[in-house]
Amino acid sequence: MNFSGLVSGQRQIGLLLILNGLLALVLGFFAFDSDQSMRLVIYGGYWAMLLLTGLFAFSLWRLVKFPLDWKAWPRILRWPVALILICGGILLAHERYGFKILMDEAMLLGTSMTMHLEKSALVPMRGNDIHGAFQVLNGQLDKRPLLQPFLTSVLHDTTGYRPENVFVLNTLLTFALLGLSYHIGRRIAGRPGGTLAVLLLTTLPLLAQNATGGGFEVLNLVMILATLALGMRYAERRDADSQQAFLLSAILLAHTRYESVLFLFPVAILIGVVWWHRRAPLLTLSLAWSPLLLLPYAWHHAVFSARESSWELASRPGFERAFSLSYIPDNLSHALAFFFDPAGEQPNSLAIAVLGFIAVPFFALWCFKTLRTARTATPARLSMAIFALGFAAHTALLMCYFWGTFDDPVIRRLSLPLNVGLVLAIVVAAAELGGIRTLRSLTVIAIIALFAHALPSMARHDYTQDYYVGREGDWKREFMAAHPEKDYLVIDRNAIFWLGHLVSATPQPQALIRKEDVRFHYRNRTFSEIYVFQRFNVEPESGALTVEPEDDLGPDYHLETVWERRFTLLTVSRISRVVGIEGGPASPPVAADRPWDRLSAGEREKIRKAYLERFFQRLP
Repeated sequence: MNFSGLVSGQRQIGLLLILNGLLALVLGFFAFDSDQSMRLVIYGGYWAMLLLTGLFAFSLWRLVKFPLDWKAWPRILRWPVALILICGGILLAHERYGFKILMDEAMLLGTSMTMHLEKSALVPMRGNDIHGAFQVLNGQLDKRPLLQPFLTSVLHDTTGYRPENVFVLNTLLTFALLGLSYHIGRRIAGRPGGTLAVLLLTTLPLLAQNATGGGFEVLNLVMILATLALGMRYAERRDADSQQAFLLSAILLAHTRYESVLFLFPVAILIGVVWWHRRAPLLTLSLAWSPLLLLPYAWHHAVFSARESSWELASRPGFERAFSLSYIPDNLSHALAFFFDPAGEQPNSLAIAVLGFIAVPFFALWCFKTLRTARTATPARLSMAIFALGFAAHTALLMCYFWGTFDDPVIRRLSLPLNVGLVLAIVVAAAELGGIRTLRSLTVIAIIALFAHALPSMARHDYTQDYYVGREGDWKREFMAAHPEKDYLVIDRNAIFWLGHLVSATPQPQALIRKEDVRFHYRNRTFSEIYVFQRFNVEPESGALTVEPEDDLGPDYHLETVWERRFTLLTVSRISRVVGIEGGPASPPVAADRPWDRLSAGEREKIRKAYLERFFQRLP
């Protein structure tokens, strides 16, 4: 063997890695302004995701050894597969498929639609069905990463466009998640460890809620565990193929959720530790080019500087910074309220909460000891100890986030990675402290918790009632199912939801600004009907309805109620038909006197509770 040539080749690859890292830094953050960066993502995002997923799939294929011993598989996998199918079925059976977090999931669906139709990463803001052909008229780049919309668009490409394809994706990912949790639990603590991990995840109603939704949370969990599993293999094999798959999985994880980029740090640490064990770096061409694969993430992040509204600080008045250490005490109190709610008002798992918080100190001590003896630790346990740093950093970041309140209906899903981290901590602590007996005892506890707390909580669905916007989305889908012709126009502030279902739609501001254009189409019967979605607030004393300002079209639009439903005690949702539009200059909506708006949040809650008490007392 020509060792001098090998060393020279390694140096060249090392130099290429450094140069590509510097190039990625310059191209990602300095070479382009925000608008240019976003255009690169809009028109190149689909192809970047196609390249990344293709490379990742090829790297996984290279890890599989051929020929496969098919005769041995039924014997090896019979029990785990049965467990995963049963537990996955439980998670999916107790929740109704639908869009749970309406704005997030509508944005993801809209991006997948334009990726399918035009191979561009845009959220449609305006669109129309023109003689049977749906045309996106206007769109913008969403802040959410592109992996999940891309995978959904692949389903659109192969099976035809259907909004429900995202539910198919999340269903498949749910079984993949349980399979990965079993695999990792088995690597750490044998088959009892894998069984315990799967059962604990099944006790989490929040996972069931997201498994049947249209979001990217389940994909995020799958990519975290897939990266961890590949890290365990890499630490064991220490070969180039394992390193390539591990690295590509981490890069895809960074393209799944914004904060998941934090897991690149434990990935880099694990690669460094393996190199230290090998007493030489494993420099490959795939590693040398990897910094450039993160360019789409850097360019996409320009959305936050180009549009300050992306941070959504306006959603919580009084907050001026997205991240601050001062938010930690309040966020911790909300986290405890989420994890230890016994009444089922939160989609939590008491088994994960109680056992997890007991296990965390022992798990932290185990991680410290494992890292101190890294050279003699088993590959699976070394990888787990290093990845614990990623779970800790992820949790710390969310505790510093201005909207890191885990008991909020919209924010609960952000606790999913922490829940998975607690499950792994329980498995490790049980294996270290008590071995198989403890693991089996905890398995019994998990089964009891499933029947005593999780299944009743899933059956009651208390935690879905306080986020009525999701149920309102199901109602809109009922309206679409009742009007399958889709030859109508809808005016709705959340026009993206209708556009994702190939229904012509435009938001209220456009209908006000371009009133004469809407009137032109109304007179010429371009659409069979023009519908308007609006929300109304109920005045507690008189019962009078007042339209929300964002939905008010003013006096020029004459409306006739078609569908109406009350999703909360003090709000009414209504779909109306336009029966006339006045000509001439647009008359802006007249702001109604709304005493409710002058009340503080505490005063509103007090009135709401008093109204709720009277409501129950007067039920017939």
